[in-house]
Amino acid sequence: MKNAATALALLLVLPLPACAQQAPAPAAAHDADPALWVVKDSDTTIYLFGTVHVLKPGLSWFDEAVKTAFDGSQTLVLEMVEPDAATQQKVVAGAAFNPAGTPLTQQLPPNYRGAFARAMGDGGVPAAAYDRMRPWFAAVTLSLLPIRQLGYDPANGPEKVLSDAAKKAGKPVIGLETFEGQLGVFGALSQDAQMQLLESTLDELPKVDATFGTLVDAWATGNPDGVAKEMNDSLKDSPEVAKALLTDRNKRWAAWIAERMKQPGTVFIAVGAGHLAGAGSVQDQLGPYKLKAVRVRY
Repeated sequence: MKNAATALALLLVLPLPACAQQAPAPAAAHDADPALWVVKDSDTTIYLFGTVHVLKPGLSWFDEAVKTAFDGSQTLVLEMVEPDAATQQKVVAGAAFNPAGTPLTQQLPPNYRGAFARAMGDGGVPAAAYDRMRPWFAAVTLSLLPIRQLGYDPANGPEKVLSDAAKKAGKPVIGLETFEGQLGVFGALSQDAQMQLLESTLDELPKVDATFGTLVDAWATGNPDGVAKEMNDSLKDSPEVAKALLTDRNKRWAAWIAERMKQPGTVFIAVGAGHLAGAGSVQDQLGPYKLKAVRVRY
């Protein structure tokens, strides 16, 4: 599972708060046209919009068909509604750290220990903190640190933009999952799978700029096949991780959509773009419910 896409696939679940510190806005915005789908019957419309949880400022995506679909929706649905900072800290402290266990540095093979300590140190994470992290949380943290240093930030991500717009418009915002549930997806992975994720992340940190840039370009140009290639394909090397991060969640969300289709109204769902790309996507999982997601061309 030595692939940068595997490490970056962790950003499908981003159990970290949006940070107020943002990179300076560029002088001019760049147009982006991410993919959008719709599921409809006689009295219900559900839009499916794929996101990249962290972005640089300056991408103009909240316009055209995406804005029209959002404006016409009564409800915004996200992967999860972010709790307040105090709640997040409490949940993370309980789920992501192991204060009595073997220090994480000692759990790693010797050839990874130096790179791990350097990467965490470069990100300003003290040894007392990272040595008590569970492997999955260390992998998530290491995936995010260089991305943030490159100017990507959840404060610029679609979830933040959409949530702010929904609040301004008085639209309710609900989550398909909870913050605790998202962390639980990782916590339920076997120790071997968690260590594979961490080692993979360490292997590919030097390439993260190019890899994540390619991913964002695929998203911005409405290329779900490109998103699948960057984020999903490498998960085939770890069936356990693919099942936990993608397949099982896609099935649950498809079931949620099928149930919601029984009620009239218009809903805008925004989830990580990897969930709407490739084999086993949410769109694929709608098949057993005799529902079809149609690409909105714009």
